[in-house]
Amino acid sequence: MISYPEDRRQRALDTATSHPDRSARQRAREKATAWTAAIEEMLAGRVRPGSRTPVADLPAWVTLDVLHGGFTSGKALAEGPLRPWELTFARRHGLPRTRQALFDHLLSNPDDLDALADGPARVALPEEAALPVLAWLLRAGDEASALSLLSRIGPFGGRLCFAPEPIGTGQVPGPETAWRETVGEVRATLARRRPNERVEAMRTTLQVWNGYADRMLALWLRSAVDGRIGVRLDDEWCRDARALLVEYRRLAAESPPSRRHAGPKANLTALRTAAEDVLGGRQWRRGLVQTVADDMVRRRGAPGSERLTALRSGQAAVAAIPPHHVAAHALAARLAEFPQHTGLVEPPALDTDTPASIRAVVRRATAAPIEELIETGLVPSAEVLARLAPRIAAQAVSAAYPDPALRTLMAENYLAFRNRRSLLLTDLQSQVRLEELPWVRSAEGHKHPGESRAAVGTALRRLGGLTLRTFPGTLIPNPMVRELSQLSREAWLELPWVEELAADIFDGRFVVKFLHAAQLAGELLFGTIYEWYYGIDYRAIGRIDERDARISPRFAMLCRERAGTRSGWGSPAQNGMVIEQAQILTTHNLATLVRAGAELDPDGAARCFALARRLAVQPLDLRRVKDIAYAWRQMMFHLAMSDDVAGFVAGLPADGPLGPAVAGLRAAVRGEQVEPFTGWSTRRHWMLPPR
Repeated sequence: MISYPEDRRQRALDTATSHPDRSARQRAREKATAWTAAIEEMLAGRVRPGSRTPVADLPAWVTLDVLHGGFTSGKALAEGPLRPWELTFARRHGLPRTRQALFDHLLSNPDDLDALADGPARVALPEEAALPVLAWLLRAGDEASALSLLSRIGPFGGRLCFAPEPIGTGQVPGPETAWRETVGEVRATLARRRPNERVEAMRTTLQVWNGYADRMLALWLRSAVDGRIGVRLDDEWCRDARALLVEYRRLAAESPPSRRHAGPKANLTALRTAAEDVLGGRQWRRGLVQTVADDMVRRRGAPGSERLTALRSGQAAVAAIPPHHVAAHALAARLAEFPQHTGLVEPPALDTDTPASIRAVVRRATAAPIEELIETGLVPSAEVLARLAPRIAAQAVSAAYPDPALRTLMAENYLAFRNRRSLLLTDLQSQVRLEELPWVRSAEGHKHPGESRAAVGTALRRLGGLTLRTFPGTLIPNPMVRELSQLSREAWLELPWVEELAADIFDGRFVVKFLHAAQLAGELLFGTIYEWYYGIDYRAIGRIDERDARISPRFAMLCRERAGTRSGWGSPAQNGMVIEQAQILTTHNLATLVRAGAELDPDGAARCFALARRLAVQPLDLRRVKDIAYAWRQMMFHLAMSDDVAGFVAGLPADGPLGPAVAGLRAAVRGEQVEPFTGWSTRRHWMLPPR
């Protein structure tokens, strides 16, 4: 597995040396350093990629630094140098500047420990909820659970930070709100804004070089007699020419001119070079200077004329508009007054001349209900919706804790846990679950699941409905699948949620929940156009009995047969074909969402087809073809749930890139067996133009 990290490291090094943006080069250097550390740890045997516990001396519940592709650098995010707030805490209490000293102090000082559970704090990593939970358990008289928790985290007290950063009071968004980015993230984006080179070049032209060119033109016009340039080159003219040439060198050093004024064919270059030749006693190009001067006067007017004065006045007004990066930096400074770890309840008033691009950045911190964010266009994709989903799930899941302080703490812990990046896992291992965290397990006895069941069910239906209605035709991202699965468990619903599998590491096996998802889909889709179009025998699938198995060999065999491949796994294209068949059989959670009570979009089929058609008219590659196939498959699911299949299909346009697929669907409606539209293929896909 060393080839992938080495490739990412080399790409980062290339970016670090070649990217024109300084901040991008710095970020690339940091990535290269992280990849180098990961490779060294792998070669030394201290990191085992693909394992649930890839770092030998850290348990699975520790939040690791995870790089692209699920590889880890071998470091825990909660370790490293003391945070600024930890240093402040150590100074205030006269403690050695070590994490062990802080850990021991908090355990031996109940008042300080209680403050962690009661005071406003920012739980950025799940580990930071451990000591607050410990404090709550002790205060609740549950010493056995507290000691059990301490036995799990104690060995790491000198290495990992188990306490959250205290934060000041301020206006905090309500539990039902969400935001795309925190104020701190928006501030960082604004602060990184750099001058636009093209805009700055234009401003330099307007503010510096246009005026200089006017003065140089005026100098040559003074030398004219009866319209003939260069007749009167007296001492006064030479003195002024010399001063202008000195001024040119100064201005060029301070504000380098663009090719418009410094290129070999530029008007200013012709006038300036001729002045240098005159002062140097050399032959100068009178005809060229005459042509250039006449052309400049004809196009803009002579210096001092009303026409040129009005033009330069308008250009000066444009140049006086503050550059976008200056406005961005000023706004970043204003945002420092707001809480940095949340969204904006009341965004600061922006000036009417604030650039639209900067307004768009600030809007990403807007705190509002998710439905409102969707309506205002702040949720542009299913992936962004999935990132917001934990805000809904956290409140529903934490409702099982009757105590308000513990409930708030567990909601913060949930959100921090959802920020963990997934590890690369092999051998059908699963990612760490929320309930595996020692502090969550220790507080289990104080949880009353029945009290939250209604809230969890409502949240499940809400998220499910948003998933189905907001971005129909788009594959449900794995982070959203994870939220739906968590809510299902909390609601005591045995529903089979299936993730998107990676074709490059697929080993040919499916866990048994894929079979269960296909059987659930069969209960909904038996006898529909979906079953007929894709050539599925849901009745036969329903008879497969592997309820006690961990993996489902028969489901895997069925997917291979449908994909037309015999081997368990092969190239990414072969694997992709097998995985796609699994998505077809299971509907990739669409049927499960309906079983969970999510409402379908009445116009879902039409919206899915519209998306497929928009994608099909764009330049096509394999990735886009797969996206079109996703949209087509979801259109088929919505169509199977409708009452007028024939009418809908008859109204589909038969022209364009999707024409063959539409023709096949019409044939299926007539009862013919057809080759269904799929995205993966080991041959060149029919939608792609010939090579």
